[in-house]
Amino acid sequence: MVYGALTIYLLAYNLIRLIMAQSALLADVLPRTLSFKHTLQLWLVWDGNPRRKDDLDNTHRLLALVAEQSIGNRPGRIEQRGVKRRPKPYPLLTKKELWRGSK
Repeated sequence: MVYGALTIYLLAYNLIRLIMAQSALLADVLPRTLSFKHTLQLWLVWDGNPRRKDDLDNTHRLLALVAEQSIGNRPGRIEQRGVKRRPKPYPLLTKKELWRGSK
């Protein structure tokens, strides 16, 4: 079952990338400049049957809508991790203190 689920996810991913590639070809832009999330959202609400002529126009409309949303130049996109020090109800032990009973 895991193999089947993974296959379905990869199929859906490749279908979304195919829509992005076709849309980029029609709009004369690079496919990597189009938004994957935007394409996914449009594909989920799109209900077209490409076998009918009016739905073929609907398909072109979908590809045009995908090409409208592009992402900016995001070089690097790696953020450093920050370690936050949470406020504590007690002071930090910064001095070496003697325990009771130890000398």
